[in-house]
Amino acid sequence: MRNRRVAAAAVIAVAALALAACGGGSSGGSSSSGAGNDAGGVHNVSDVTGGTIRYANGGDWDSLDPGDTYYSYSWNFARLYVRSLVMFKSAPGKEGATLVPDLAESLGKPSDDSKTWTYTLRQGVKFEDGTPVTSKDVKYAVERTLDKTTFPNGPTYFNDYLDLQGYTSPYADSDPNKLGLKAIDTPDDRTIVFHLKQPFSGFDYFAQMPSTAPVPVAKDTGSKYKEHVVSTGPYMFDTNELGKSFSLVRNPNWDQATDPNRKPLPDRIEVSLNVNADDIDNRLQSGDLDVAIEGTGVGPSAQGKILADQTLKANTDSALNARLWYTALNPDVAPLDNIHCRKAVEYATDKTGYQRAYGGSTGGDIASNLLPPVIAGAQQFDPYPTPGNAGDVAKAKDELAQCGQPNGFTTGVSYRAERPKEKATAEALQQSLAKVGINLEIKPYPLTDYGKLYAGKPDFAKANNLGLIVYGWAADWPDGYGFLAQITDSRVIRATGGNSNFGVKDPEVDAMLDKAVTTTDTAARESMWVDIDKKVMDDAYIVPGIWAKGLLYRPKNLTNVFITDGYQMYDYLALGTTRK
Repeated sequence: MRNRRVAAAAVIAVAALALAACGGGSSGGSSSSGAGNDAGGVHNVSDVTGGTIRYANGGDWDSLDPGDTYYSYSWNFARLYVRSLVMFKSAPGKEGATLVPDLAESLGKPSDDSKTWTYTLRQGVKFEDGTPVTSKDVKYAVERTLDKTTFPNGPTYFNDYLDLQGYTSPYADSDPNKLGLKAIDTPDDRTIVFHLKQPFSGFDYFAQMPSTAPVPVAKDTGSKYKEHVVSTGPYMFDTNELGKSFSLVRNPNWDQATDPNRKPLPDRIEVSLNVNADDIDNRLQSGDLDVAIEGTGVGPSAQGKILADQTLKANTDSALNARLWYTALNPDVAPLDNIHCRKAVEYATDKTGYQRAYGGSTGGDIASNLLPPVIAGAQQFDPYPTPGNAGDVAKAKDELAQCGQPNGFTTGVSYRAERPKEKATAEALQQSLAKVGINLEIKPYPLTDYGKLYAGKPDFAKANNLGLIVYGWAADWPDGYGFLAQITDSRVIRATGGNSNFGVKDPEVDAMLDKAVTTTDTAARESMWVDIDKKVMDDAYIVPGIWAKGLLYRPKNLTNVFITDGYQMYDYLALGTTRK
């Protein structure tokens, strides 16, 4: 599929600098801290330990299993209880997008023209029960993530790049010796070697995913492992009521001497799930809650109140994200299999309504294409311009006539039920598209299974007439490939569900991605990401809504608060509290 060397590491370095230049690394984008002791972009600096930090999530977790999760906030948070081979440095701004070794002693050592990658584990790392972590535990962790029936939520990079030779799952391993996946060698307890189908010089960005967090085979319970993940980080699970709440306490078998990246401050971490989004915003302001874990910022009503009050405003930060809030147009659902019907939706969409759903300009800038401006080499263009970004009824009706639906049509629009901003988006789309005769039936689905069982499961989406799918995407890492691959490459779409590509099925786009990742010239490669952006937009597979910003609120008791470019939200690994 991909057969020559790439320069992903250089891409990331440039992208990180671009993020900082655009303001993505500023921890005080909207104001300075009210704490009075900021240093290097860090608010309320402190090394005081103890106390409890309280998080809340407006929905449910997709999965606490590190091999089955794909939300930015989850990857950020997972560093508290598991350790991957590599990690984003816990640091503010652009430094937070720097890769550093975590479970491994150093970044990966490539050979065979970057087709082979070798890591050596640190000595002395243990699971929460005191059992030593070995390279076989890391190998097994990666093997199990390949099983996209059992673990549908996670990314497919290991599936796509490892030389699998037909291997699909440790649960279906017929080898009597259980040697497992031949694409990963473990010559001794501290060495792990990955063999790729084709060179990829950015493999360390795969190694930083939670997928490489070790899993002891004797403790693996498959899809139930999320009920009690065995910790290697400074915290381990104390309680876990699925769908309601969970809590973490200090892991007695975590050793600071083996972990130069973490300085855990609180004694306890509590997370509430499925909490009303407005309640979260109100509790943050009252001091009854510490962190809104999704990291997307407060809602529109809270934005207005906070920005009008200088005392509240002093406790906010504005994060410029490598994220796009958008709506996918599903070509599996007629008549959206016709490009002109999809273009009709593009022209009919009132993007000012889309922006209002996210709180106006505070929530983001109106987007005209896919790549967020903070991605290195991104260009802004608009193939479907409308007056004031409010839609163009005449052009939309002309496209409807060309697709054989002059009077419009009816289709569904889905959104994640626990996200009020997405509900408001669906309602705004319903109103603007009705002006040209396109009637939308609004259909909410649970956040936790949105990609696994509903919008991201092709058969379900087609059977339930989900022509429009409201969604958002943040870069897995801040370059064109890290942003585009999982939402535009048709080869990542799985019939079993768990998808983030909801319908871009274009062999030409696939070929363009392949060519881009084998191009070593930085300027040429960045230009190719723009070409892919233009091709997807020309074929009207996605309606871009807004390039995201987030107005984050931090109660005064939180310490060591900063935005990291690695996740474009607060760094959860660094936080402490003055509340005991």
